[in-house]
Amino acid sequence: MVIPVHDANPTRRTPWVTYALIIVNFVVFFALEPINHFPTVSSTQTVGQFCEQQRFFDDYAAVPKELIDNQNLPPHRVVVSTNQGPVACPVVKESVPPVLTVLTAMFLHGGLLHILGNMLFLWVFGNNIEDRLGPLRYLVFYLVAGYVATYAFAFANAGSTESLIGASGAIAGVLGSYLVLYPRARVTTLVPFLFFIPFRLPAWVVLGFWFVLQYAYASGSAVASGAGVAYLAHVAGFVFGVLVTLLLVDRHRPAPLRQV
Repeated sequence: MVIPVHDANPTRRTPWVTYALIIVNFVVFFALEPINHFPTVSSTQTVGQFCEQQRFFDDYAAVPKELIDNQNLPPHRVVVSTNQGPVACPVVKESVPPVLTVLTAMFLHGGLLHILGNMLFLWVFGNNIEDRLGPLRYLVFYLVAGYVATYAFAFANAGSTESLIGASGAIAGVLGSYLVLYPRARVTTLVPFLFFIPFRLPAWVVLGFWFVLQYAYASGSAVASGAGVAYLAHVAGFVFGVLVTLLLVDRHRPAPLRQV
């Protein structure tokens, strides 16, 4: 695993859309999502909090079976184990149409490390793609990449009722585009070797290694344990970003804007 922290690749304009996406993700995580992100009731989470968390993700996370069938799952009741025995949550009846859960799921994360990792990659690589595409096209590209990534996973796992959350599929599209446009850009990257050592590596090494790692995980385990993150969605989003950039984006770098 490598952790990019900075790229030596200046932009011509302020990446307002990238900043906005990062802010919205953090606002949703800290203000709208249930405070605790644990799969079971613990000493820091009551049954009521667990049930509220379950209801929230049932409503707003993407579920492959729902996407393929284009309808919500039947109302269901979740039973949670506690020290006093099993306790049933209220019956959950989902209200968000499946096609919209793909959008809402892009702004949900399963824990602090999950959102910090995603937003770090978006911070490092998103500004240059926004600079090249322009704000509106970049936003459309980002959202479409998220939809392609999620539906690709859904078609490959049509019967799955596992909740999918996270911006990783959309961000993977950004990474694929960056690889095509700036393969030689130098990226300061932390590489674990006893402890994290910073290296300045070309983008094709950093992003190529990231893609190979995601592909390896997707081949062996479709969903990250407990996090609701689909590795196959990462692969699909990355390939989408590469193909769209190769086919539709002028790969010649524009001249810098003049200072006035």
